[in-house]
Amino acid sequence: MPAKAGPGTRCLSSPRGVGSGSKVHVPKSPRRSLQRQTTKEERHDWEGTAMATRGKISTLYDALVVGAGIQGAWAAYHLAKRGQKTLLLEQFPLPHTRGSSHGQSRIIRSAYPEAHYVAMMPEAHRLWAELETETGTKLYRPTTALILGRQENPEFQSYCQAMEHHRIPRETLTPKALAQRFPEIHLRGGEMAISDHTAGVLYADKALKAVQDQFRRDGGTVRDGEKVLSIIPGAVVTVITSLGEHRAKSLVVTAGAWTGPLLASLGLHLPLQPLRISVCYWRAKPPATLEAMPCFLGICLNGSQHHIYGLPANEYPGLVKICYHHGTPVDPDTPDQLSQASPNPVPDVQILQDFVSKYLPSLDPEPAVQERCLYTNTPDKDFVIDRHPRFRNIVIAAGFSGHGFKFAPVIGKVLGQLCLGQEPSYNLAPFRISRFPGLTKASL
Repeated sequence: MPAKAGPGTRCLSSPRGVGSGSKVHVPKSPRRSLQRQTTKEERHDWEGTAMATRGKISTLYDALVVGAGIQGAWAAYHLAKRGQKTLLLEQFPLPHTRGSSHGQSRIIRSAYPEAHYVAMMPEAHRLWAELETETGTKLYRPTTALILGRQENPEFQSYCQAMEHHRIPRETLTPKALAQRFPEIHLRGGEMAISDHTAGVLYADKALKAVQDQFRRDGGTVRDGEKVLSIIPGAVVTVITSLGEHRAKSLVVTAGAWTGPLLASLGLHLPLQPLRISVCYWRAKPPATLEAMPCFLGICLNGSQHHIYGLPANEYPGLVKICYHHGTPVDPDTPDQLSQASPNPVPDVQILQDFVSKYLPSLDPEPAVQERCLYTNTPDKDFVIDRHPRFRNIVIAAGFSGHGFKFAPVIGKVLGQLCLGQEPSYNLAPFRISRFPGLTKASL
């Protein structure tokens, strides 16, 4: 956890977390139904695969989770804690940098304009702290997060109102007060900052490994380097992989940028768009230092259509991590190649350079290091957390739009509840598949 930038409008995207002047590349929801009828050919394929694998002996799991990134790992963790015999599958050898969960740092914060995200954060903070204690691993460093924006911007006002309503520890800073507290950041007239004192930095790689390792210690099974080739739905779901066959009473799909094709094979077409994101690290000009640099989130500043966020970098000592919260549509299997639908890459690095020169003049104007990661965006930037409309023992979590990492402990808990047929702890209405046009109540 937007439209054009400027007064009276809302940003086109919202990094709500911690991962141009061109139009948004996320396509509109398809006109066709998101859930279509199964064709005779598909039924024949499923039946043929089932016949081919019949007679083979495979372990029957209570739950199988596809995708061992942060969401899948937490789902498997909670299922194992509930005594469920659980298999966690990952298509790439672990650890890897192909998805959305790698890297050393993510922002964790409570400030959100939407109540459904604010509601999750107290438990998310608690579960991260419990994992630290359980594993004996330092996973989090408290800092603060500055929400930067123009006073008249509706989204900035929504942040201020939500923080006041939910009593999030905060402080409002004028440009002068901000310059005294954080001299690295220069605001201009009409701009303000509001600080979220609950915020900090999550050590992402350490956090992911800690969840995966604890899942193993709790009796779970992890199989990496094993790509899912097909899913055969039924009372017992059969998953055919590059290395064999697995069966489970329930299936959780948390496959990140690869979720769309997996669900399409099950007749469900969600508007999920993988994006290639530039992750840039910047060095301070001598004699400036970045030791006290806070996390920040710039809302449509400098004319940008999307947010710009930054945080103290753990990856490279002495550098600060600053990213544009949008990217170029790509195929996740070939992320270095531009798609035919979007042949022109988003000029994200240039947008960041312009921002840095105006708002962070103590930094070098050129990034010292550039890396890449993947987002998987939905049109509204809200998550998808739901059961498959036809196959109720298939649970889906996708479309985290670059702001899902901090929520993973809570989302994993909810996915476990859905697998077990329990009432989820949170209102999932904002995350339902049925919110997308083309999927009617009658078709469910």
